Amino acid sequence: MSGHTLPDPDDVGGFFWKGGERGELRIGWCAPCKRHVHPSLALCPDCQNAALDDVAVSGRAIAIAISENHQPWLPGHEPPYMLAYLALADAPHVRLTSNLIDFEPDELIEGIEVEARFIQREDVRIPQFAPVRPAIRHDISALVPLPDTRAVAPPPARGTKFEDKVALTGIGMSRIGRRLGADPLVLSVEACNAALADAGLERGDIDGLCAYPGSSGLPGISTGGARSLERVMQLNPVWHCGAQETPGQAGTIITAMLAVAAGICRNVLCFTSFAEAVRPAVSRSGADARATGEMAWQLPFGAASPANWIALYAAHYLARFGASREMLGRIAINARRNAAANPDAIYTNPMTMEDYLGARMIASPFGLFDCDVPCDGAVAFVISAADVAPDLRQSPVWVEAVGQQMTEAQSWDQGTISHQSNVFGPAAHLWSRTDLTPGDVDVALLYDGFTFNVVSWLEGLGLCDVGGAADFIGDGQRISREGELPLNPHGGHLSAGRTNGYGNLFEAALQLRGTAGERQVIGAKTAVVSIGGGIPAGCMVLRA
Repeated sequence: MSGHTLPDPDDVGGFFWKGGERGELRIGWCAPCKRHVHPSLALCPDCQNAALDDVAVSGRAIAIAISENHQPWLPGHEPPYMLAYLALADAPHVRLTSNLIDFEPDELIEGIEVEARFIQREDVRIPQFAPVRPAIRHDISALVPLPDTRAVAPPPARGTKFEDKVALTGIGMSRIGRRLGADPLVLSVEACNAALADAGLERGDIDGLCAYPGSSGLPGISTGGARSLERVMQLNPVWHCGAQETPGQAGTIITAMLAVAAGICRNVLCFTSFAEAVRPAVSRSGADARATGEMAWQLPFGAASPANWIALYAAHYLARFGASREMLGRIAINARRNAAANPDAIYTNPMTMEDYLGARMIASPFGLFDCDVPCDGAVAFVISAADVAPDLRQSPVWVEAVGQQMTEAQSWDQGTISHQSNVFGPAAHLWSRTDLTPGDVDVALLYDGFTFNVVSWLEGLGLCDVGGAADFIGDGQRISREGELPLNPHGGHLSAGRTNGYGNLFEAALQLRGTAGERQVIGAKTAVVSIGGGIPAGCMVLRA
């Protein structure tokens, strides 16, 4: 046993892990298309040829993103170690996640050319990469095109938007805290009862139920779904849903809107619960405990967390556009300042730039304060039919438009590297469904699992120019509660706590109702909410 998480050489693409026996880096190959295919799939994405071959390539690549990982994620990968996204020299559209080895500290600059070295671990050869000497540098912007959103769907015919048929009528939040010791189902019921009371509805009024992520749960996210809640609250929904593959974590709420707009339901109760947890190490119970599927191309290199994958995007962005960590720090500091006015926030003590820069590193350029705060709790909403909404207890929050189209590769390393994946497509889709523009936004609730998610959404949504976030954020005043674009007035995931995006939507509702108290943005009538810190993702515009 090597102690490492290893790939399954009998899975699709096993040749990649065996080529090192002959000193070869081998990549999938579609002969009809004359195209390299990676990660290895069961068929070619261009022609659907299912009889793929594999060929040897030169073994050289260009490092388009580099991150030093400092966090222990998996056995066998003792920090610090270097992670990189690489573009193959032979086929730059093919990217690899790998480790950089045998380097001098001043050699690791985005754009360096590297070559494969093979490390034997049990029955596989893991390709890692060392700098080519003498050094060769490449232009990373030429290797990583910016997202193209010209494939966005045309706008709907006037008068046919499903968004016009629904409203957000109730909001509820359970206790929020660290290590509460409460069962997530208990917290879910707390939030759901609060949402019903807020809307002025009884349990019998609920005819739809929608849960994220569903009954299976995910580490640190949820352990309950629609079935559990239906039992303990004795609901009888005519429609229900629990899902993970929605446009972002709060994408289940968009799903509920569709059910209401279709006339299946009148009032849908949507909820999520979350639990503080550390991502567990992958267990190894024997030689057959191997990584397969998408994670087979990540875990053998110690790229085990979104903190690694998104840190690599951030590293590429900083190198490409000449931004500094201070840009990310302004986002974290703004979140902490805003959280001080939120009685439910986890962290409210003041933060300075010195505090931010001095925090321990997680995965460069991310330090501790670039990462969201794990916590326990639950958040719930009621989505009602538009003709029901005016008769309920609260002033309804109306849905102007949603954006959820996939126009970018749904992959952590094969598609968008310049920004968080799956931001530009949903954003373009959003603005195609409304006459409003980014200039009409009064308050922005942008998903901030990491500070760089905010940079990606700011630019993807057109709230600032692509590559212009550092200039836009400036000293932080523009994104403050009193600024031109108030950002996450409640503190966001970075300080208020990781709430699966539901906390941002909860805050949007408070702001548009004008009931956010000390943190109220004066005159807030239009809010943009982004949902999701990876793939897939979505967004919506709400109005008072």
